[in-house]
Amino acid sequence: MTHVLVLVAGAGSALAPVQVAAARDALATVGVSPGEPAWLAADEACEITVAGAAADAALLAALDAVRAALAGAPVDAAVVPVAGRRKRLLVADMDSTIVDSETLDELAAEAGVKERVAPITARAMNGEIDFKAALRERVALLADLPAEALDRTFLKVRMNPGAETLVRTMRAHGAHAVLVSGGFRFFTARVAAMAGFHADRSNDFEIVDGRLTGRVVEPILDKEAKVEALLETSAALGIATDDAVTVGDGANDLPMLLRAGLGVAWRAKPSVAAAAPFRIDHADLTALLYLQGYRRDEFAA
Repeated sequence: MTHVLVLVAGAGSALAPVQVAAARDALATVGVSPGEPAWLAADEACEITVAGAAADAALLAALDAVRAALAGAPVDAAVVPVAGRRKRLLVADMDSTIVDSETLDELAAEAGVKERVAPITARAMNGEIDFKAALRERVALLADLPAEALDRTFLKVRMNPGAETLVRTMRAHGAHAVLVSGGFRFFTARVAAMAGFHADRSNDFEIVDGRLTGRVVEPILDKEAKVEALLETSAALGIATDDAVTVGDGANDLPMLLRAGLGVAWRAKPSVAAAAPFRIDHADLTALLYLQGYRRDEFAA
């Protein structure tokens, strides 16, 4: 056994035995010998051993067959290697991943320019325009905004479902957790503390006399810097990047998703979901624990 198929029900739904049976039957149609389902959480997540599909093409065929058999049901499916399954490092994006909003867009609402900023954010996150240029353009629209608006914006920030459980469970089992964002340290430092991350990396606004100047402090943290965070933290821990799980939703997350042993596009932009090694479209962030083989009774409170 080299791989397992993991099935996870979408948030607010249940994983039915008939869906599990359909997934097992689908594996058999592409020459894979499925094992018996092992439930990681009743009615929510299970795994099925996959035999006879070690080659990448066979694994992709197996996954495609399972997704077709699920017929659009809100169930996520992933085929993951058994070796090194539990990761020792988590590197996570913040906006629209750990938290449920784009914090810069919400700050723009304080300045009355959200309708101008949000479309730029959407295009940048889908990889349609250069991230650094887009960040400078958006922040320029916030010039002269009082710094107190940062506090008001943070009060509206909410964690995405499963975020704190993901971080706390991995930490409880000895993993290191880093929050890395193309957003801003005012928010990442506070979110990191709330969720339990060991560290955070992000950008800084330039603030003079209590007001935003409309400039970002250089150098700007972008997709390359996210990869650097993964590489530098892995090296500091003395582990390989195969021992890391990364998660994000935007185009500037994709390089770090491709470099990690478990790179997960979570409810991601279409271009990112299509290119990432693993994708979760329906379940909350605890799906990343199930992919690593954690059972529900191992989750940290």
